[in-house]
Amino acid sequence: MTRLLYFIIVVSFLDTFIQLPIITPYALSLGATHLLAGSIVAIYSLSNMIGNVVGGHLIDRFGRKKLLFTGMITVSITLLFYPIAQTGEQLLLIRFLHGLFGGVLIPAAFAYVGDHSKTGSRGKAMALTGGAIGIAAIVGPALGGAMAANGKVEYVFWLVAVLFLICSVLIIKFVKESFVTTEKGKFTFSQFAPLLKHPLIIQASLAAFALMISNGTLAFALPLKVNDMGMSSATTGILLSTYGVVAIIIFLSPLNRIYDRFSSIGLVILGISFIGFVHVMLNFVNTYWIILLLMLVYGVGFAFIFPAMNRIVAEASTEVDRGKAYGIFYAFFSLGAVVGSFVSGATSEMFGLPFLSSASTMLLIALILFVFSRRTRKSV
Repeated sequence: MTRLLYFIIVVSFLDTFIQLPIITPYALSLGATHLLAGSIVAIYSLSNMIGNVVGGHLIDRFGRKKLLFTGMITVSITLLFYPIAQTGEQLLLIRFLHGLFGGVLIPAAFAYVGDHSKTGSRGKAMALTGGAIGIAAIVGPALGGAMAANGKVEYVFWLVAVLFLICSVLIIKFVKESFVTTEKGKFTFSQFAPLLKHPLIIQASLAAFALMISNGTLAFALPLKVNDMGMSSATTGILLSTYGVVAIIIFLSPLNRIYDRFSSIGLVILGISFIGFVHVMLNFVNTYWIILLLMLVYGVGFAFIFPAMNRIVAEASTEVDRGKAYGIFYAFFSLGAVVGSFVSGATSEMFGLPFLSSASTMLLIALILFVFSRRTRKSV
């Protein structure tokens, strides 16, 4: 079942990564402005944030399996509406529903992994989930970019819809429930208050926010930069896949021992600093091979951040509140993507430097986490 969960994580993230090189050009092809295109990229994460929070409560109340299946089947149906969109506004609505229904998937999957992993090996377990995401990061952008370059954008959405349907069947047949609470209280935001005050949850959530600011900016700005350089969507796919290759090597090789040997927050701060540097350089570099090298550095930063921050959440929560903990965590994940894509769209309109806002935000958050972690250690 654990292997099946990793496969489900691959498919869940493939849904996001396969659209990275195509969603901005697709929105523009429907007549959207740059600002609307940025909003179309961002609205998915905005509604995903709502799904994360509400879904986190439902995961703890009704169980991981029911919510995982519900998310899979509803997203599968929603994906079928992408090819029939006629305007940017219609695409905006479809993206909203897509994010809302999909918001429960990742918290449910990671709650499962947290339930099944032990404290001493939790870093490695989260590295394997990172490996699953790395596979999606490698295959998704390259496949999406190649299909779009051949004029078959609608095939991207049909392919992912079928994969989600297959996962729905596999969940029913093979996934066993790991935890269902006996408490049946009504949903209230006060249930999240203790977790929102937890220092480790705050640090992990800030890290998630920073990481997805970078991804949201890449989703919007990198396809435009590549297009301005006279290259195709396939090139964008290759560049986006490059960081996934680097990350998956670290996730799945003996290098993954670093997650259980070194401070999780230290790895997070170092990774965010690396990615902040990449965003600074992307504002000014217009040479393909230099951008490729920057994507290699981005991959190292991503590899440091992802398992470390997921380990922090798993160790700061218990089975009783792990769904809510990951709901909060991935809500900040989604919020970062909203801010990243929307603000980079606005920055591109005003200054012509879409990576400027993301670069400064990443470096600022790295500094905040450094100061916050030192104060937390002193208080402990």
